[in-house]
Amino acid sequence: MNKAITEGLQLMPPAFADGLNVWSSGDGTPGSDTYDGAANAVFVAADADFGGCLEMQKTENTQKLRFMGQTPLQPGCYLQIKIRIKAVSGALPAVRVAGWAGASGGSHIGGVSEAGQQHALSTYGKVLEVTGIVGSGERGGVDMPWGRSAAYGHFGLDLTGANGGVVRIDDIEITDITSAFVRDMLSVVDVTDYGAVGNGSFDCTAAFEAADAAADGRRILVPAGDFRLNSTVSLNHQAVFEGTVSMPDSQMLLLTKNFDFPAYAAAFGNEELGFKKAFQALINNADHESLDLKGRKITVTGPIDMQAAVPNKSSYATRRVIRNGQLEAASNAAWDTDAVISQATYSASDSKKLTNVANITNVAVGSLVEGAGVGREIYVKSKNTGAGELTLSGALYDAEGTQTFTFHDFKYLVDFSGFSSLSKFGMEGIEFQCNGRCSAVRLAPAGSVNAFDSCFFSRPKDRGITSAGSGCQGILVDNCQFLSNEDGEDVPDRVSIGLNVNANDAKLRSNRATRFRHFALLAGGSNTVTGNHFFQGDNIANGVRTAGLVLASNNCTSTVSDNYIDNCFIEWTNERDATPDFTGGFSFSALSVSANVFLSGDVAPWFSYIVVKPYGSGHFLNGLSVTGNKFRSLQGSIDRAERVDTSFSDLDFSRSKNVDFSGNMYHNVAAQTANPLRVRHDQSSASTSWSVQAEGLLPFQGFARYVDSVVPLGALKSGGNSTRYIVPYTEAQQGSNNDEIRLRWGEAVKGEVQVIMRMDS
Repeated sequence: MNKAITEGLQLMPPAFADGLNVWSSGDGTPGSDTYDGAANAVFVAADADFGGCLEMQKTENTQKLRFMGQTPLQPGCYLQIKIRIKAVSGALPAVRVAGWAGASGGSHIGGVSEAGQQHALSTYGKVLEVTGIVGSGERGGVDMPWGRSAAYGHFGLDLTGANGGVVRIDDIEITDITSAFVRDMLSVVDVTDYGAVGNGSFDCTAAFEAADAAADGRRILVPAGDFRLNSTVSLNHQAVFEGTVSMPDSQMLLLTKNFDFPAYAAAFGNEELGFKKAFQALINNADHESLDLKGRKITVTGPIDMQAAVPNKSSYATRRVIRNGQLEAASNAAWDTDAVISQATYSASDSKKLTNVANITNVAVGSLVEGAGVGREIYVKSKNTGAGELTLSGALYDAEGTQTFTFHDFKYLVDFSGFSSLSKFGMEGIEFQCNGRCSAVRLAPAGSVNAFDSCFFSRPKDRGITSAGSGCQGILVDNCQFLSNEDGEDVPDRVSIGLNVNANDAKLRSNRATRFRHFALLAGGSNTVTGNHFFQGDNIANGVRTAGLVLASNNCTSTVSDNYIDNCFIEWTNERDATPDFTGGFSFSALSVSANVFLSGDVAPWFSYIVVKPYGSGHFLNGLSVTGNKFRSLQGSIDRAERVDTSFSDLDFSRSKNVDFSGNMYHNVAAQTANPLRVRHDQSSASTSWSVQAEGLLPFQGFARYVDSVVPLGALKSGGNSTRYIVPYTEAQQGSNNDEIRLRWGEAVKGEVQVIMRMDS
C-alpha cells in the first residue's frame, strides 16, 4: 500500500530550484532560519551528476538541512528519505538522514531517535546515496521509530565531522515504503506500528488498543518478541501471535474474535498459563459462553487453582462451558497427597463441626476426613482457624468425644474449591488424564447445576469428581467414562472413587465406570441414576465385592433405573446420621430400583445386589420399589439378590411399609423374592391349623405381616375325603422368624391353596 496513492498524501518536498526559503538550517519548524540568501548555500543550476542541486559549505559542527513543510506520518506508514550527495572541495564531512518529530498539536516528541546511520564522504566527485527510514514501529531496518503519536516530521540531512568542506546535494526524495514492512496490508495490522516494543518490559497496552481501533476488520499481528501488557486489553479483531505477551495475574487478555485455547496458548507461549488466562477471560467476558480447547492436550505441572486464575471473582453463576480437549498430569511431586493427623472433638449436637482442632493451620479445606465413626466421603468444607473449628460436608455417625483424625488433601487437575460458589458451569468432551498421579476435579463448596458431559476421567489416583460441600447441588453427569487406575488391584485393595455428591438432585445418566472401589456415593436426595454401566470385579474365586452405588441418606427419594450393575451392588445406608438410632422421620424410604441388569460372576454365595445397612437400631423400610430387574449370577449361584448388612443393626420388619418387590427375573439366585409373595401350600393331612411358610422368599427375609388372599386350588377335603366349602381366617408373623402365615379353619381339612402374603402394610 502507498499512502501517497491511496490517500493523496503529499510526501515529496519541492526541488531546490523552487527556492531555498522552505529549507531550514535549523529544525525546520516555523520561524527557523532558512538557506534563502545564506552565505554558505547556493542553488547550482547545472551539475553534471544532479542537474539542479544545492551547493553548501559546512560551517557548523552539525550542519542541518530541513524541509520546513510538514511531511505527514501515520501509524503503520513507513517513509524512506533518500539523499544523493558528493564532496566538491575542502574537508570531507559525514552525512546522515535526519528529521524533527512533531505531534499533532505541533509540539516536539522527545526521547525518539531523529537521525539515521552516518556515512562518511571519502572521495571528491563520487556520488554517495544515503537513505533513512522513519515510521511508527520499532522494526528491523527502521532508523527512526517515532511511535504512534508522531503526526508529521521535518525531514532532511545532517552534515557532521570537520568544517569547511563544500558539498553538492541533489533534490531530496521522500517515498512510502510501507509494503516492505507489512506482509499484507489488506489483512494485517502490526502492533509494533502503533508503538509496541517486544522487549518484555515496555508497557504495550496503549499500542495494542490503538492497533485494535485501527484494524477495521483486519487481523492484528503480534510479531516476534515479548510484549508486556500491564493492564487489561480487549481485542475486538482476530489476533495472530508470532510473539508472546506477559501480564499481571490480575489483568486480562480478552480475545473476542478468536476466543479459543490455541490462541491463548500462542499468546502466552505456555499451554498451562494460556489455559488459565483463557479461563479468566471466559469468566469475565460476556461475548462467549464457552472455551473451546480445539482438541488440544494441555500438560499440567501442578493443581490448577481455577479461582486464583480469576482473582477478581470469588463466585460465579452464569452459564459457562469448557469443551473439547485433554488435560494431562505431568510426572512430578506437585501431585503428592498431603496428610495431616490432628486431634479434634465432635458432638452430635453440632453434627457438622469439629472443634478444638489441633494443628488446624495445616489442615486444608477440601481434605478427606478419616477416623472412628466417620462415614465415607466426609470432607472439610471450611475452617475457622481462630476458633479452631472445621465445618464438614456431612455428619459423623459415631464420633462423639475427642479422638485423632487424619485429613487427606488430594491434589486435583482442576480445582474450583477456591470459589465460594460456582453454578451453571460445564465441562464437555474433556479428558482428565490423571495417569494415576492425581485426582480430576474438585467442586466449589457451594453452587448448583454444574455439569459434566461426555468427559473421560482417566486413571484418577484417588477421586474423579469430589464435592467437599454443596457445590454438587443438581449436578449433571452424563455420557462420561470413569476409567480406574486400579484395574489390576483386587477389590479389597481399591481406594479410588468415581464421584461423590452431598446435596440433592444429582443426575447420573449414561455413564460408564470401571473397577473403582465405588462408582458413586450420593448423600443427598431426589437423585436420578439411569442408563449407567459400572463394574468392579476381579479374578479372585469366590471374591468379595464393594458397592458400586452408595446411597448415604435413608430418606433418599431416588430413582435407580436401566443401569447395568456388574459385579457390585447398591448399598443404602444412614451413615451420615449423627444420631443413627431411629427416633423419628421416614427411616429407609422413597427408593425406586427398576429395570436394571444386575450381573455377578465368581462371587461368594452370600453376595447380594441390593444391600441395606442401618447404622443404628429401630429403622424400617418405608417405601421401596424393586421392579422389573434382571438378577443373574455366573459361575455359581448366590443365596439371594437382596439382604440387610447387620454390622451395626438389623431392620425392624414389624414396621415395613409400601414395599413393592415384583416383576423381577432371577437366574442362579436361590431365593427368588417377591412382595407380595405368592406361595402354594399343599396340606396332605386334615388339620384346623395350616402353617404356610415364606421360606425366606420375602424381601430381606422380612416378616409375613399380612395376607392378601387365600385361594383353594381344587376342593378342600375333610379327613374322610368329603368336600368342604369353608374359608379360613389368618394369623400373621408366625414361627420363630415371623415369616409364616397360619390359616385357621372351622374344621380339619386338607388340600392345596395359593396364598398371597405381604411383608408390608
